[in-house]
Amino acid sequence: MRMRGIRGAVQLERDSAEEMVKAVSDLLSQMLTGNEIKTEDLISIILTSTPDLISEFPAAAARKIGLGSVPLLCSVEINVAGALPRVVRVLMHAHMEKDLAQIKHVYLGGAAVLRKDIAQ
Repeated sequence: MRMRGIRGAVQLERDSAEEMVKAVSDLLSQMLTGNEIKTEDLISIILTSTPDLISEFPAAAARKIGLGSVPLLCSVEINVAGALPRVVRVLMHAHMEKDLAQIKHVYLGGAAVLRKDIAQ
């Protein structure tokens, strides 16, 4: 079985724990269902957030939707001038047989402008 990386991002409307959990849960759920990935196929998930998001860890949302057994890592994005604010990015690693062109990368809300070349 091949290992693949699936990208995703979401822009939060505001910095709050509730918004973090809601937005990231939705993003992760869409990444999983859109790519037909089961929890047991996941290898790890890296979650980054822009420096302006301080109310909650993005991994908290992953745990709340049942991904607590998957290795999760949170990090802060570099603070680049002019970057889109309040963004959580995800790199999900999974075992899957899909070709690279078949992978569905998910960019929600204002984050859709980040990677128009790969967003589904």
